[in-house]
Amino acid sequence: MKYFILAGESSGDIHGANLMEALKNQDTSAEFVYWGGDAMKAVHGNPLKHIRELAFMGFWEVLINIRTILNLLNQCKKDISENEPDILILIDYPGFNLRMAKWAHLKGIKVVYYIVPQVWAWHKSRVFQLKKYTDLLIAILPFEEEFYKNNECNVFYVGHPLLDEIKKFSLQQTNEKNLKTIDLALLPGSRHQEVKHMLPVYLKAADQLKISCVIAASNNLPLSFYEKIVKMANLQNIQVEIRQNKTYEILRSSKHAFVTSGTATLETALFKVPQVIGYKGNTISYIIAKKLITLKYISLVNLILDKMLVKELIQSELNISNLIQSYHDLVKREKQILHGYEELIHLLGDEGASFRAATLISKVAQSGKM
Repeated sequence: MKYFILAGESSGDIHGANLMEALKNQDTSAEFVYWGGDAMKAVHGNPLKHIRELAFMGFWEVLINIRTILNLLNQCKKDISENEPDILILIDYPGFNLRMAKWAHLKGIKVVYYIVPQVWAWHKSRVFQLKKYTDLLIAILPFEEEFYKNNECNVFYVGHPLLDEIKKFSLQQTNEKNLKTIDLALLPGSRHQEVKHMLPVYLKAADQLKISCVIAASNNLPLSFYEKIVKMANLQNIQVEIRQNKTYEILRSSKHAFVTSGTATLETALFKVPQVIGYKGNTISYIIAKKLITLKYISLVNLILDKMLVKELIQSELNISNLIQSYHDLVKREKQILHGYEELIHLLGDEGASFRAATLISKVAQSGKM
């Protein structure tokens, strides 16, 4: 069976790699062609397109890069047509992947959407596109299955694949002892725009708090980019270390963290590190998003728990003064936050999401039905 997998972000790359491993275990004849990143590359050779070329976020950013995005869509269609897969697996990345779902369906290709788009948050009309243009939806958040079933979609909930990823990491690190404690981890995101907006605020707050920190840098961005931001912050009181592609190593040794909203908030919670969550983007993109998004919270931690467990500082709220105050509050609320993390882990369910997802996909690939 030939699988074409399309991931456009760092988190999708990780989940795609685990899914490929699970599919290989269940389908000994599996062939993979994909757009993805280094995690997927470690499983199965080079991607046709690397995720570092796909990192567009926000309405304004998409608009000013529209020609590049249209070229990428055309290139992806060409790659799929030339490779003639038995099934197309889309991982998150909704702005791009929803278009590919429609195109592939109309071409008669089976389409599975793994890690379904969060249309329940901001664009509920798109649920009808998912129902029409996909053969199967695979949900990883506990409340998603009910939403999609209520909209008559063919959906299954498999649990969250991060549980598998973190367990795998923990098993690999069992022999390491006497790790140096990190007072404050900074997780500024994996995209250029995110890091540019968030990291300077994190650094300056840490400097005023006089807390040395470690930056979890993405390997999708050059080290020099982070070094330039640190230099421009003109820090007076602290030491800053930058570690690339070492997020889990950093989190397992950290006491606290400043984290940019996204998958990293859930990873931080699963490592049981009390956190403050920040998000700041392009002003135009934020104004548009605020009109469309109806959620009470932006972080996965608070969304899954349906309560404000960890502080969220959004757009203008994300400033040095608020971040410092939120840090002090965080220290006072550590026990409450850690208790909430235990509740979160319980809600996420059992490990084995990648295996369950692969089983579902194999059945669709072989029979076309679930």
